[in-house]
Amino acid sequence: MLLNGRKQSMLTIGKLAALAQTTPDALRFYEREGYRLYDAEAARRIRFIKQAQHCGFTLAEIHALLDLRATDAACCGDMRKRAIEKKLQLESRIKALKAMSDALGRLIADCNQERYPLDACPILAALESAELTASNGAR
Repeated sequence: MLLNGRKQSMLTIGKLAALAQTTPDALRFYEREGYRLYDAEAARRIRFIKQAQHCGFTLAEIHALLDLRATDAACCGDMRKRAIEKKLQLESRIKALKAMSDALGRLIADCNQERYPLDACPILAALESAELTASNGAR
């Protein structure tokens, strides 16, 4: 295969997995996403995908990042903007998860008796109450 006027050696899925520090199964998943030709650049692309996933990007967002990377008119500022947007999304999710954790902490603290009968469990009562409140508020 010629790439940029140079002959590129093709890799088996096992060799590519080793170069990209991933598994052949992960590569098969990427194949289903449309990445099927493996050359030396493939290992770099797979490492990019894995690192982007580690930073919280979805596969659709990673695809957009790869498209951006291939765009001649794109610059570092474009990538920075996407990274800032992802960071803000993650911070919002963290805030929501913290609120959920705090709510569960309060429920656990309210239930200091492990031997309550289930129909007298303060956690169940609070969850049922919250469910009713949410249902009433949704009307």
